[in-house]
Amino acid sequence: MGLVWFLSFRKTRRSRKEEVEKLEYDESIDGQFEKERGPRRFRYSELVAATKNFALDRKLGEGGFGAVYQGVLKDQANLKIAIKRVAKGSTQGRKEYVSEVKIISRLRHRNLVQLVGWCHEHGEFLLVYEFMPNRSLDTHLYDSSNLLAWTLRFKITTGIASALLYLHEEWEQCVVHRDIKPSNVMLDSAFNAKLGDFGLARLVDHDRGSQTTVLAGTMGYLAPECVTTGKASKESDVYSFGILALEIACGRRPVVLKEDEDKIKLVQWVWDLYGRNEILNAIDGRLDGAFDEREAVCLMVVGLWCAHPDNNFRPSIRQVISVLKFEMPLPSLPPKMPVAMYYAPPLDLCKFSYTSSDGTLNGLERSNICGKTGSTSTTNSSSSPPTIHLPKMGY
Repeated sequence: MGLVWFLSFRKTRRSRKEEVEKLEYDESIDGQFEKERGPRRFRYSELVAATKNFALDRKLGEGGFGAVYQGVLKDQANLKIAIKRVAKGSTQGRKEYVSEVKIISRLRHRNLVQLVGWCHEHGEFLLVYEFMPNRSLDTHLYDSSNLLAWTLRFKITTGIASALLYLHEEWEQCVVHRDIKPSNVMLDSAFNAKLGDFGLARLVDHDRGSQTTVLAGTMGYLAPECVTTGKASKESDVYSFGILALEIACGRRPVVLKEDEDKIKLVQWVWDLYGRNEILNAIDGRLDGAFDEREAVCLMVVGLWCAHPDNNFRPSIRQVISVLKFEMPLPSLPPKMPVAMYYAPPLDLCKFSYTSSDGTLNGLERSNICGKTGSTSTTNSSSSPPTIHLPKMGY
């Protein structure tokens, strides 16, 4: 009897402790929002009504950590909203919820998706955003029925650059986004670009370099040093922006396995054309010549510059904007794409965390010892890491 009582007591105490921890966790989330101005707290019943009980025909998209629904607030002149509903039981989804609480609720910029409010009731975690009628950039780049005109492509690229300038240099702290890609670029009714999904973002003091040591992001957009060292920085964001710029100009994904060997990797293919003075051959053929050649060359050269394998040779986002505005000359890049070699600790000393295409977590967080990176050097050899994609979630 004594043993049964002891086990029952221990189980009850553990349950109470977990309930207390959960309550404190929930209150810390709500408290974070309530400190900020702007976003409001919604009742769960309001969001149920706005989405017709999260009806299937209101679903805009779904990823491994939750789904996004369109809603209508009838008490606010039928205001359209987008609601991210974190999947129940998704620990990573809740972590990203907290990250958005701490970061995006404090940011204000015309090229960032605006957070309207939040809701946390009945074990549900929901974030409410302004509705983007033209959805995400990838739906326009890869939808054959919706060809994106060149003027809009250039406008979208400069808009994202403006958002990154704000995040990297103009806000009170440096915000490293860590997941810049077309599905996280939302488009309003006038095709103004707005960067969204800050679930992986991290805050860094302006006078400090790369600090985060968890491998996160989407393969194809991840900078080489992130893959080997796990460290994200402004420079790794710039790399992702460079890949995005090339993708916008060329109308193809960063990695296409079905292509010829010399065309599998977008950045390698465009760099080869640049070295042969044929870079305009990389422009999206569907445009059928309807583009500004000066802007096209500028955008692709800037894309290569940002995607330089060695982070020491990448520009700041402020330099990028100056070149895109034709206030600075184009950089002179080597005719052959260099490859930076990053010497990291042995793999058995490191733990990784990344997300596969189904949104499940694989591995664990990289331990702090992996934050101590070795020296870097640039060579002409090349390596090909495995391709891993995070689920699409634009808000």
